[in-house]
Amino acid sequence: MRTVTVGDNCMDVYQKSGEVYPGGNPLNVAVYLRGLGADSAYIGWVGSDQYSEKMVKAIQEKGVDISHLSRKEGKTAVTFVEMVGNDRRFGEYDEGVMKHFCLTTEELHYIQTYQLIHSGIWGHADKYYSLFKENGMLTSFDFSDQLDHDLVKTLPKFVDYPFFSYTKDDAFIRQFLKDVKNQGSKIAVATLGENGSLAYDGIQFYQCGAVEANVVDTMGAGDSFISGFIYGLLKGQPIENCLELGTESAAKTISYFGAW
Repeated sequence: MRTVTVGDNCMDVYQKSGEVYPGGNPLNVAVYLRGLGADSAYIGWVGSDQYSEKMVKAIQEKGVDISHLSRKEGKTAVTFVEMVGNDRRFGEYDEGVMKHFCLTTEELHYIQTYQLIHSGIWGHADKYYSLFKENGMLTSFDFSDQLDHDLVKTLPKFVDYPFFSYTKDDAFIRQFLKDVKNQGSKIAVATLGENGSLAYDGIQFYQCGAVEANVVDTMGAGDSFISGFIYGLLKGQPIENCLELGTESAAKTISYFGAW
């Protein structure tokens, strides 16, 4: 099982405590997939500052292939995080060197040696998805809670497994997932926070409730859900099991501070 993730990474800076943790959707997914047993690689840019050293060391310790991680002159991306109870709230985001992220021809060829490619809404990799799809790769993409983003109208035809973040199982999200699926995706998925998750495969909806967990920090919950779901898919599991794997993975992540 070979997976590669592409796009944003950042250092999550918790403003009150001053603690700093590595994160970013594509990077988190690579780390979680590796933890589940997949062969995972991550491609992105870090800066030339002290955060880049911390980032690289942390990824290496998790066993993710970063042979195509590049260091660029400038700042590593930073997200400032505020805790409201046990829930994380994102503040200011400085993209740093990732603002100008792009892939080289060699990296594009390298990516296509993998089975599945994953990126996210802030990863600057969406423009390559038609190429990945045309070359037979499985594709997944995290649209986060940006349900009104322009990419929702154009990208799903190149994304087998699009993921969205919403709040509850209602008529709106069900119709939304149907519309996304009808653009050409295989399975459209929405995480619903404490209300579980929902998936649509063009025939029926699948639901999975949240599990009880000791919530310390919700950072990375959605990314770990995506990883569990993808892992299940690549193992040939039915959709119900994939939702359960995603839910179990997320429950573990919210039991500690930081994404990983």
